[in-house]
Amino acid sequence: MSRRISLILLVTALALLVAVPAYAAPGAPDFSAGVYGDGEEWGTKGTADLPAPNEHNVQSFDALYQVPDQLPVSEAAPGNPDYNGGRWRTVSVTWNDPDKVVLLTSFSVDYVDDPIHSIEYQLSEGNISLDSSGATYFQCPLLPVKE
Repeated sequence: MSRRISLILLVTALALLVAVPAYAAPGAPDFSAGVYGDGEEWGTKGTADLPAPNEHNVQSFDALYQVPDQLPVSEAAPGNPDYNGGRWRTVSVTWNDPDKVVLLTSFSVDYVDDPIHSIEYQLSEGNISLDSSGATYFQCPLLPVKE
């Protein structure tokens, strides 16, 4: 049991470390890669924490998947008709088998050349688990990466 608790604490700590870039301090935008969305890297600028949604605005939030040891993955990105402009709810991703870990760069299989890089595919294969308990809500638009 203590091993399970230790694992949960480790995953939570890693998720928080990965989430830090998504909560960039207000100010100048960061045009370096900070989030994967629809198979591409995006820059970001944290602008505000938001209250949890209610029944009237829940559809205006996209999921931001906190994947251990990599950039977060957005549910949708600019140009995708499902993108809501940068209003996020966090979802923690846990790999169920350490031997099957791959880089995830998209939620949907429709936006990657190889479906193994999508959360949708990995979820359908049972390789990952999602946890949205304790989600945080914030505004953070995605911006084109500039060198």
